[in-house]
Amino acid sequence: MGAHERAVLIDLDGTLVDSAPDIVEAANRMLGALGAAPLPSKTISGFIGNGVPTLVRRVLAACSLAPAVDEERAQGLFHRHYEDTNGRFGNVFPGVVEGLDALRRAGYRLGCVTNKPEKATNFLLAISGLAPYLETVVAGDTIAYMKPYAEPLLHACREMGLDPALGVLVGDSAVDVAAALAAQMPVYIVRYGYPGPGGHAAVGMRGAVFIDSLAEMPALLSARAKLGAVSEVRYSSE
Repeated sequence: MGAHERAVLIDLDGTLVDSAPDIVEAANRMLGALGAAPLPSKTISGFIGNGVPTLVRRVLAACSLAPAVDEERAQGLFHRHYEDTNGRFGNVFPGVVEGLDALRRAGYRLGCVTNKPEKATNFLLAISGLAPYLETVVAGDTIAYMKPYAEPLLHACREMGLDPALGVLVGDSAVDVAAALAAQMPVYIVRYGYPGPGGHAAVGMRGAVFIDSLAEMPALLSARAKLGAVSEVRYSSE
């Protein structure tokens, strides 16, 4: 199959955009509203990747506020503050724009699959200038499932009219690895993101190819396609 028939699905937080500063600020403002002391940036960054409900739950637990504080109230406070901090403190990671440009020139179709809520996702993609690169966006509340389930990746492929077998995922965490494996897609993990508990050495990262920049993807995918073509020729000749 040609490159124009393939999709590169890409995570948002920790992969395209260094949004941790935005999220940390919102989480600590939430804690301030609840009368608690702020948490270190590194602690909150380690909670990113599983969606807002899980993030808030982990933050409350880290401050010993659970179960005394109602989670729904805390989530409401987080969302309110995040509307103000989203896109204000973070930046697009180095190599992202170069990688997206190169992938698009090579004919790859691009989509974003994230656990961030849709409203916040669309705003961040717009303010960061990345929205025009993406043919489809599947956010944490677009469908009933989030990563690590396969459904968001499969939904993105359906939206693009592509066989999921022609897709790959680029992410930064074990959540991305699990989702890609569930969808039977190859998965590439950036080393600079928010890998979650255990870091990049975690058992949940097994099966991933690690990269330093999104700009590496065109060459890696080209090499993979050539290897696949050689394998098909060998198989058919046996």
